[in-house]
Amino acid sequence: MQNTESISKQRGKTYDLIITSMLVALVFVATVFINIRLPIAANGGLVHLGTAMLFIASILFGPKKGAIAGAVGMGLFDLVGGWLVWAPITIIARGIQGYIVGKIAWSKGRKGDSIALNITATIVSIPFMVAVYYIGEAIMFSSWIVPLASIPGDLVQNALGIIIAIPVCIFLNKVPYIAKMKG
Repeated sequence: MQNTESISKQRGKTYDLIITSMLVALVFVATVFINIRLPIAANGGLVHLGTAMLFIASILFGPKKGAIAGAVGMGLFDLVGGWLVWAPITIIARGIQGYIVGKIAWSKGRKGDSIALNITATIVSIPFMVAVYYIGEAIMFSSWIVPLASIPGDLVQNALGIIIAIPVCIFLNKVPYIAKMKG
């Protein structure tokens, strides 16, 4: 017979798995729901709401869940959405971005409840995301020039993500159920 502490620990792990899975699904759906192919980059370029959801997941639930939600949610979109060659780059870029946002938003004993830290977190993550895509594209296209065309789209996508995510997080941080979920 299992003791109460063991059962409680197992429930906590199951709960974490459920929350993480839901965040992955939300990032995936937000990426699929509205996405606009940009005409400025011949090699692709996509603006979607997945970035906003990645920011929301990372701010509300921290670096681990944010990294997994971003990497798996957007990586899965690439795998099933016709962007297969981009999947490895996306998994790395968005995993790093989600981790950075969550790590900063949850620093100094905060749990994503500081507007200033949340804004800082999202802004600080952008150069890392852009750099990973830039390097990945440079390798893919054997050119350090071609990937420059994707940077404006990356910046627009991240700016849109911040504009949506910060107000949503302000609202959701006031919801008692969200506070309970964060622990």
